[in-house]
Amino acid sequence: MKIEIKNAALGYGKDNILSGVNFEMREGEVVCLLGPNGAGKTTLFKTLLGFLKPLAGEILIDGQSVQNWGNSEFARKIAYVPQTHSTPFPYSVFQVVLFGRASHLGLFGSPGKKDRQIAEKCIEMLGIGHLKHRSFTQLSGGERQLTVIARALAQEPAFLVMDEPTSNLDFGNQVKVLKKINELRDESLGIFIATHSPDHAFLLNAKVLMVCSGKLQCYGEPAEIITETNMKQVYGVDVRVIGAYNDSGFDRNVCLPMI
Repeated sequence: MKIEIKNAALGYGKDNILSGVNFEMREGEVVCLLGPNGAGKTTLFKTLLGFLKPLAGEILIDGQSVQNWGNSEFARKIAYVPQTHSTPFPYSVFQVVLFGRASHLGLFGSPGKKDRQIAEKCIEMLGIGHLKHRSFTQLSGGERQLTVIARALAQEPAFLVMDEPTSNLDFGNQVKVLKKINELRDESLGIFIATHSPDHAFLLNAKVLMVCSGKLQCYGEPAEIITETNMKQVYGVDVRVIGAYNDSGFDRNVCLPMI
């Protein structure tokens, strides 16, 4: 299964925010979205999630146009993981994850045995089984983020759209979340991530979609896209892209700002 955006113009009403957008993402791939604030990343997210209709062009999922899809249809294919999530009610981790089954229930339906089993499986997949009965409001930032990812997985989507999933986490929890993203890719999920860290693309061996000045600047493999020239053009800063090594030799590239 794959998502395709073809010759798309994206925006609000008559305001064109991004134009000439062409890319595709398959299950089992991670794509990192890079670009400065105001470049159109949120507009692209909202369009992928069905909240906005393309001003031109089309979006296809598994070869089918999503032009007339409703929210439930999108939710069965694409799940959203926001930067932060809070609830004023002391729901347990299990209850929060079970909410992910809503798109599979009727208007007045309630979760059944299968829904609860899927929620349990997602909790275990994220390694948070020990938190199942804890109140969501009492969790740390990293625990909350893993819970929200589990809730998204409970939708049984083909693709995850993640908005800066590590932005509010300490270093240790950032690493834990990135490891889980790699594991989810191995489960054949397609994962689309907005991030302000180009190193995430190297860590995840992800394809990179770079947007700037109202257009898709470039799209491809991280070594081809995250270059000193492109970073200067898109962010207006000088960086050095160098190789990092471990005991076995070359590990990956890293992006160092020049201050």
